Amino acid sequence: MVSRREAGSWLEPQRSPGEPGAYPGQRLGRPEEGPRSLGGFGRRLVAVGIDWVISLLIAGAFLRGAHLGQFGPLLVLLVMNVLLVATAGATIGHRLLGLRVETVAGAPPGPVKALVRSVLLCLALPPLIWDRDQRGLHDRFAGTLVARA
Repeated sequence: MVSRREAGSWLEPQRSPGEPGAYPGQRLGRPEEGPRSLGGFGRRLVAVGIDWVISLLIAGAFLRGAHLGQFGPLLVLLVMNVLLVATAGATIGHRLLGLRVETVAGAPPGPVKALVRSVLLCLALPPLIWDRDQRGLHDRFAGTLVARA
């Protein structure tokens, strides 16, 4: 029986296992599974959801009188992402789901890359457009990726 990975799909042409790009992250020198492999879309989506709920709670508790309207939680999400990704390499959602943000070379992203990535993440559209390595535009522009810890 042929596995889904080997069979391909109508979205992506069929590739042989040894061909570059046979799985997301292969072109970047990442393993197919396990630590350092790319985090899947579902896992990353749940991580952002967790971070968004935390941002809503923080904004509701501390920014109620700041007159930021609907931008309060988004501002908290931005600040939280910049600070946590730049210093710890992962947000709370990433940590809970066993993910981390790093450069393509595997180094911590640092403050500039974390800022670029976070601003683009908050624009909402860049994370929804991704390449064949499942990296959103926000990660491509920042030179980062989300890997399994």
